[in-house]
Amino acid sequence: MLRVGGAGLKTRPMRAFLSALGIAIGIAAMTSVVGISSSSRAELDRELAALGTNLLTAGPGKTVFGEDATLPTESVAMVARIGPVNEVAAIGKVPDTKVYRSDRIPEAETGGMSVQAAHLDLLGTVGATLASGTWLNAATSHYPATVLGASAARRLGVGAAGPDIQVYIGGKWFTVVGILDGVPLAPELDSAALVGWPAAESYLGFDGHPTTVYTRSDEAAVEAVRGVLAATANPEAPSEVEVSRPSDALEAQRATDRAFTGLLLGLGAVALLVGGVGVANTMVISVLERRSEIGLRRSLGATRGQIRVQFLAESLLLSALGGAGGVVLGIAVTTVYAGTRSWPSVMPAWAMAGGVGATLLIGAVAGLYPAIRAARLAPTEALATP
Repeated sequence: MLRVGGAGLKTRPMRAFLSALGIAIGIAAMTSVVGISSSSRAELDRELAALGTNLLTAGPGKTVFGEDATLPTESVAMVARIGPVNEVAAIGKVPDTKVYRSDRIPEAETGGMSVQAAHLDLLGTVGATLASGTWLNAATSHYPATVLGASAARRLGVGAAGPDIQVYIGGKWFTVVGILDGVPLAPELDSAALVGWPAAESYLGFDGHPTTVYTRSDEAAVEAVRGVLAATANPEAPSEVEVSRPSDALEAQRATDRAFTGLLLGLGAVALLVGGVGVANTMVISVLERRSEIGLRRSLGATRGQIRVQFLAESLLLSALGGAGGVVLGIAVTTVYAGTRSWPSVMPAWAMAGGVGATLLIGAVAGLYPAIRAARLAPTEALATP
């Protein structure tokens, strides 16, 4: 039956190719969407594994009167006393202070950048890395030196750190000693100019109140630390402290990706349905064009069941070719796209098996009616057709 079905397809290769192509496009759309989504999730898992999910942040919220609250200057030291907490660091926003590339730029053109006082152990606590230069140390934290976030450096047109690179902060020149890479778990640092805590107090009039406290805890005790963090950071008003887990934002991103994946899979299913209609159309036309062949086979002793299986085999073979081609195309698209984004290329086995299985199901449904119609033709009626 496979040989007979294959021979039927070979007699009209272009029509068979176009019908298989319709199936292939639908399967390629579905498998590539699953593959790209899985690759994205694998990259997110790898990123979370590298950054860690044990980072918690505490920051001031609102008072009962709706005003902006503040954290006590002792909040970092108090949080450090929590048993499972391993690392603590903080930043403090310097109010009414902007950063400019030079003193010639109008004050209104701030570029959306902020100036933040930073603790020396901030880099390791948030998992940040340097793109250029060095981080603040015990010496430079007392002098007008700054480390720029990745976005801040781009907006200021600073490509690399160096002793001759300076920016204008709060009416004073600060030397750019370092530039950060993007910080996924602390994106607020990307658009900030970070200066040492003592330098911010000496040169910029910083009041010493932290605006974000970052903590790293034992993985098993993260939720327990989260429960006491607000009360520890501000014992007098724990309700005025907002506690968050930055990795939750990345998990929300994953959930969003899943929603879009469902939408795109729906579009792929529509494309697959269109391909199935093409197969059905091809098989119906094939029955109409091969009535004389059907009549001859019936006259030579072929039963209705054999005729039915013959055309059903053609439909299944046509769909299987399209499905296999679609899976290969989907894998290729996933590999190329993941390569351009430096992601690991992941194609779930269930997606490949499901793609081929879906095509066989569509082929069976699409070929069932033409096969039944061919089997119902009487030999005399079929042979009488010119």
